[in-house]
Amino acid sequence: MKKLSVITVLSIVAFSSCVSKKKYVALESDLNNTKSILTKTQVEKEDLEAKMTKIEARVTEYNDKINSLKEVNDSQYSSVDDITVMSNKTKEKMKATLSKVDPALLANAKTMEDSINLAISYNLKKSIADDEDDVNINIDKTVVMINISDKLLFNSGSYTVSNKANNILKKIADVINSEPSMEVMVEGHTDSRTIQTPMFQDNWDLSVKRATSVVRILQKKYNVAPEKLIASGRSSFLPLVENDSKENRSKNRRTRIVIIPNLDKFFALLDSENL
Repeated sequence: MKKLSVITVLSIVAFSSCVSKKKYVALESDLNNTKSILTKTQVEKEDLEAKMTKIEARVTEYNDKINSLKEVNDSQYSSVDDITVMSNKTKEKMKATLSKVDPALLANAKTMEDSINLAISYNLKKSIADDEDDVNINIDKTVVMINISDKLLFNSGSYTVSNKANNILKKIADVINSEPSMEVMVEGHTDSRTIQTPMFQDNWDLSVKRATSVVRILQKKYNVAPEKLIASGRSSFLPLVENDSKENRSKNRRTRIVIIPNLDKFFALLDSENL
C-alpha cells in the first residue's frame, strides 16, 4: 500500500512537470511572435518617419517658394480699393496721366477708383478727340462704357453704319483686340418716339439691327473675334435723359459699347507715346 502511494506521488509530479514545460514552450513561442511583430512594427515606424521627414521637407520648400513669389508680387503690385490689382508701373503711368487732367475734374476724384476712371477716360477721349462731341465715356469699376451718338453712326431711320464712324470703331476695335479674354456688348438705344415701317416693326427692331450692324463692322472690317461680341437691343427703355425735347431725344439715340479692359494693356495701348 505504501509502495502504491509513492508511485502515485511520482506520477503526479511527472505529469505536473510535463504540463509546465508545454506552457513554457507556448509562452516562449508567443514571446518570439511578439518580438517579431515588434521588430516589424519598428521597421514600419522608421519607414513612415523617413517618408514624413521627406514630405515635411517638400512642404517647407513649397512654402518657401510661395512666400518668395508673394514677396515679388507684393513688391510689383498694389491693391486698388478691392476693385482690381494694378502693377506699380501702371500706377505710375496713371499718375502721369492724371497730371494732365483738368484740376477741376481731378478735385472730384475722391477714391482710387475715381482716379482710375478719370485716367482711362482722359486717355480714351484723347485718342478719339476728333469725335469728342458725339462720344461720351463712362467707367464703372474699370468697366468702360462708350456711348456713341447715332449722328455719328447712322443716318436718320437707318441701321447702315456711316463712314464717319470708321475712325472711332477702328480705335475701339484696337482696344478690344488688345485683350484675348475681353467680352464686349454692343447695345442699341432709341428715343421714345414710336417707329413702324416696312423695314422696322418697332424700336426694339431698330435698336437690335443697329447693334448688329456695329457688331458686323467690328468683326468683318476690324477683325474682332466674333466670340467676344454680344449684340443687344434696348429700345427706348434705358434713356440717359427724359425724352422731353429734341436735344434730349438726340442724346438718347445712341449705341453703347461696354468693354472690360485689362488695365495694364489698356494703358499701354492708350499711352500718349503710341498715339
